[in-house]
Amino acid sequence: MHNDVLKFLTQNPTEEIAKQLLGCELSFYGNSEVVSGYIVETEAYLGDKDTAAHSYKHRKSNANKSLFKQGGHLYVHTMRGLILMNIVCQEEGIPQGVLLRAIEPNKGIDLMHKNRHCKDFNELTNGPAKLTQAFGIKDLSLDGSKVNDDLINLNIKDKKIPKEIVSSARIGVSKGSWEKKPLRFYVQGNPYVSKTKKSSWNMNSLGWN
Repeated sequence: MHNDVLKFLTQNPTEEIAKQLLGCELSFYGNSEVVSGYIVETEAYLGDKDTAAHSYKHRKSNANKSLFKQGGHLYVHTMRGLILMNIVCQEEGIPQGVLLRAIEPNKGIDLMHKNRHCKDFNELTNGPAKLTQAFGIKDLSLDGSKVNDDLINLNIKDKKIPKEIVSSARIGVSKGSWEKKPLRFYVQGNPYVSKTKKSSWNMNSLGWN
């Protein structure tokens, strides 16, 4: 893992990392060709104190042990049979991370369509499980691996700049004292953000400067 990526993922607050990931290109090298996209939606999960986090009250198990690794590792898990991917943040033993909720497709778009079989263009990657399906991630073998050292690459240098970043409550968090915490971040106007209306899309700029 490059030192700049490691520093970015361990020396900033996790909610700030979630914001700064917007516009970064995420690539997967596990297919016959590279697939990639620009991150447009994230959610921060803040570990011990966060009632919605898998590591709330420092709970550790075989299923979530990757969350306790040093920032820059991947935490890949299933929810209702669907595969979700998170980037671990902070130093080892501080179990925080960012859920990658949506990307704007960039490379390997035809392959993504073969993997997803969706009709509407925006449905290709506008959700965390749709993202992994489009990439062709079919199991949990990436769990515990490092970004930029294995099959997932994160480019934090050559990024797109959002015109506006919106924060909101996280999707699907319906109980606990952190239910309404504004820890979901997305690029305003981008059609690949989940749970948005067509009237909010900016098809000219897609929400970028």
